[in-house]
Amino acid sequence: MAPITVVEGRRLALSNLEKVLYPATGFTKGEVLHYYATVAEVLLPHLRDRAVSFLRYPDGPDGQVFFAKNVPPGTPEWVTTAEVPRVEGPSRMVLVQDLPSLMWAANLVTEFHTHQWLVGTPDEADRIVFDLDPGAPASIVQCCEVALWLRERLADDGIEAYAKTSGSKGLHLLAAVRGASSEQVSEYAKELAVEAEKAMPRLALHRMTRSLRPGKVFVDWSQNAARKTTATPYTLRARPEPTVSAPVTWEEIEECGAPDRLDFDARDLAPRVQDYGDLLAPLLDPDRAGSLP
Repeated sequence: MAPITVVEGRRLALSNLEKVLYPATGFTKGEVLHYYATVAEVLLPHLRDRAVSFLRYPDGPDGQVFFAKNVPPGTPEWVTTAEVPRVEGPSRMVLVQDLPSLMWAANLVTEFHTHQWLVGTPDEADRIVFDLDPGAPASIVQCCEVALWLRERLADDGIEAYAKTSGSKGLHLLAAVRGASSEQVSEYAKELAVEAEKAMPRLALHRMTRSLRPGKVFVDWSQNAARKTTATPYTLRARPEPTVSAPVTWEEIEECGAPDRLDFDARDLAPRVQDYGDLLAPLLDPDRAGSLP
């Protein structure tokens, strides 16, 4: 029998706590749940009111990894769901609005991925995102150079950017925006990606063309499309080690001389949250949102 845990009055069956999910480090499912409970305070605001896609890896990153967009079978009736527009017709998706829902979802062993819009206003994007993806031998070090250029460029248009590691090899740049559709944000993001490539031809690319990727940073603007999702801040990733999509400071980006400087896993996050709080908190403040030119 799975032990029953009561979280804020909700009864949860948490299973297989001893199961090693990350063989490289011996990190167990119990530790995954503990991690999410530890960062819940900073993670939940970034999940709230956003439909969640789960990238599930119940047997660890080496096992089967699959995307679950619709409400999973067996979802407790107290977990909030919402109907969201999708190309193939409306579908029901999960909203992780509180700690019990987060722990229930974490028990499914998942990466959390969210859209750049809130369920109440699917026609309006409230985020712009750039996924900076390095092609070897480029690394996060080169992503940081591109991020600094994009930060300045966005600032020229009155948009304030924040950064987090992808939890994989790259860097995500995020900013709060208002008053634009996903299409308009995508168009603007593409323009900036093209400008970045013109400004740094030996470093940045705006197209995914495989043959051009080595040694360059692909400035992926496509995650601004309404149907696309991006790894949520603080989510664990299905990688060999329990890496996390961790918010970082601009000082850390300016000083990033080696890839391991911006490599964070679950164990690094509690002290970082204690030191910095939520570095992405300004994204949640409507007064900080910029308007597209």
